[in-house]
Amino acid sequence: MTDFLKHHKFSILLILTGVAFYGSFAYDLNRADFIKLVGLYTGLFFISFKLIQLEKTNFWMLAGAAIIFRLVFIAATPNLSQDFYRFIWDGQLILEGNNPYLSVPDNWKELLASLNLTKQKLIQGMGSLSAGNYTSYPPVNQLLFTISTFLGGKSILGSVIAMRFFIVLADLGTLYLGRKLLLKLNLPPYQIFWFILNPFIIIELTGNLHFEAVMLFFFTWAIYLLHHKKWIWSAVFLGISVSVKLLPLLFLPLLLNYFIRSKKIENSGIHALNFKKLLGYYFVVGLTVKFSFLPFISSEFISNFSASIALWFQKFEFNASIYYIIRWIGFQLKGYNIIATAGKMLPLVVTLILLGLAFFQRNNSTEKLLKTMLLAVSVYFFLSTTVHPWYIATPLLLSVFTRYRFALIWSFLVVLSYSAYNDAGFRENYWLIGIEYIVVIAVFMLEILKPKLLSRLPYYK
Repeated sequence: MTDFLKHHKFSILLILTGVAFYGSFAYDLNRADFIKLVGLYTGLFFISFKLIQLEKTNFWMLAGAAIIFRLVFIAATPNLSQDFYRFIWDGQLILEGNNPYLSVPDNWKELLASLNLTKQKLIQGMGSLSAGNYTSYPPVNQLLFTISTFLGGKSILGSVIAMRFFIVLADLGTLYLGRKLLLKLNLPPYQIFWFILNPFIIIELTGNLHFEAVMLFFFTWAIYLLHHKKWIWSAVFLGISVSVKLLPLLFLPLLLNYFIRSKKIENSGIHALNFKKLLGYYFVVGLTVKFSFLPFISSEFISNFSASIALWFQKFEFNASIYYIIRWIGFQLKGYNIIATAGKMLPLVVTLILLGLAFFQRNNSTEKLLKTMLLAVSVYFFLSTTVHPWYIATPLLLSVFTRYRFALIWSFLVVLSYSAYNDAGFRENYWLIGIEYIVVIAVFMLEILKPKLLSRLPYYK
């Protein structure tokens, strides 16, 4: 024990400091206090960076630190996001036998006086934007909301703790499977801690209850099984991942060359066989997703759910990059916000890019597939009208399995988007958003075009 303390005293000091910083973040931070938010966030990034640098061969110490940091948040109410109120609202509706996809919380406002105190707090807490729209959370997510609400009883904090339990378990699953996949790909296993020990992940997922953690656990499981040629179970888990968050649908076209190898094998019938496997994979994913939606299916559900998804492209704007430039040009040419038009066109551009990556990238190995997935999802977010901070969890995880590190930088700089929240209300600071994306896209381009220029930096070692 004495030798352990002697050889790891600085790391232990870093962990204790991290606990203090996370405690301040969880229990003593107002989202509008941007200076304090950035200060704590920067300090926590330094702590994680030094811990990984010092203990990269000590798996259990890094894993223990990751668990301890998450446990700090156990009884904290999320302070950077209001989404958890909607999660609990949807869970309560299901427990009462109601379909959460068929009504909006605002429809209940006429009955507000007769609603129980918890429901009143939920409607007021989630804010007008969420309360005025149909839910967009897929069925497996809804299942977790329901279980958490049941376990929490009538207590909002109890439901929060239950949801946090699921998210921490999902992160531990990602740690286990991600490390195993790194070893199979002959990559340093400590790289998984750029995700698991990243303050961005701990704060946004465990702290603020975003279920990207669960989606990415099932996604990692799917990729791990795919690497081991267990494509049926891989498809099942990818389908479950889609039923938590829809984002993994983006990756389905990229599997084309993974199944249909680009290497020509004459007269073997190998292409035809693999094409059947590809179709089979798509079929199993689709069947899994469809099965998860069955309890809610109706024509009204399809209409409401589709409308809710479309809103993210055609109505909402937050922390965008290329879209904000397009919007500015639209104001100069048209004199008004062209989001309705741009929101329809940009998904078409993304689709064309995805098809190009699917047909022209040789995604015939797990390493190449993960790299292409990273590029695809990053371009998708660069072209999106709305990029909430927790969205960056997906490119961050994918980057762990590649030589690219721009997503790590993005996971730090995305905190600048919180400058939009202040005591005067909501107002985005476009200078800070500009800094965020200029740096991220510059590194992104350098890594693709001039990787040797960055190879000596610590993040690349």
